[in-house]
Amino acid sequence: MTIRLCTWNINSVRLRAPIVLKLLEEEAPDVLCLQETKSPVDKIPMELFAQAGYPHIVADGNKGYNGVAILSRLPLEDAGKRTFCDTGHARHCAARLESGLTIHNFYVPAGGDEANPDTNPKFAHKLEFLANMAKWGREEDVSKSVLVGDLNIAPREDDVWSHKQLLKVVSHTPVEVEALEKVMIDGGWEDVTRADIPEGKLYSWWSYRAKDWSAADKGRRLDHIWATDGAGHVPGSSKILRDARGWEKPSDHAPLFASFDP
Repeated sequence: MTIRLCTWNINSVRLRAPIVLKLLEEEAPDVLCLQETKSPVDKIPMELFAQAGYPHIVADGNKGYNGVAILSRLPLEDAGKRTFCDTGHARHCAARLESGLTIHNFYVPAGGDEANPDTNPKFAHKLEFLANMAKWGREEDVSKSVLVGDLNIAPREDDVWSHKQLLKVVSHTPVEVEALEKVMIDGGWEDVTRADIPEGKLYSWWSYRAKDWSAADKGRRLDHIWATDGAGHVPGSSKILRDARGWEKPSDHAPLFASFDP
């Protein structure tokens, strides 16, 4: 059975529930992974999603910030949650489908404005989080798994609007890119999106600060779908739904899709 998966930093699941429902109706993914839900689990509008055909949910949340959720129209079981740093932040949850495919949903810390761990605790936290993700990938069985989410790093030169101008900007600095690459290598992950779309500029995030985000097109690919052996990635199935960035009261991120046949 082919499973169509979507990941989306929704930037408040309660505020943007109408566009979540729009996505579910128009795109009908089997599984939708959300980040930055900004809601305790008991405040997520689960009844709305169940009525839309997505009665199964695994989630973790903080009031007003962070938060991750996996919505599914297929039965799933909770496969655990981790903090990766001793913060209490809700930045990871996992679910296992009846096919045996495990989905790990991540919201990696943004890292603040200054790319210096000695003077910016938020950036130090981001690097520690990534180091712990790499350790987790080395030590645990992540076979037949998919890793999705807002990883808050645009690793390639063509994942940003200007490699030269963003080299010292948090999300594209060499130290972050190196840390993300170590997560990928240590866990045996493949970047599914770039396997399907290997060349050219590709973005999933555009700042709210731009008066006309589409015309300026100063984006970054901060959102990712990775997979390990056995996940059954369907070649050519990836896409970024850029149009969703222009929906009413949008997130600053666009949904990212890929399909799997485990």
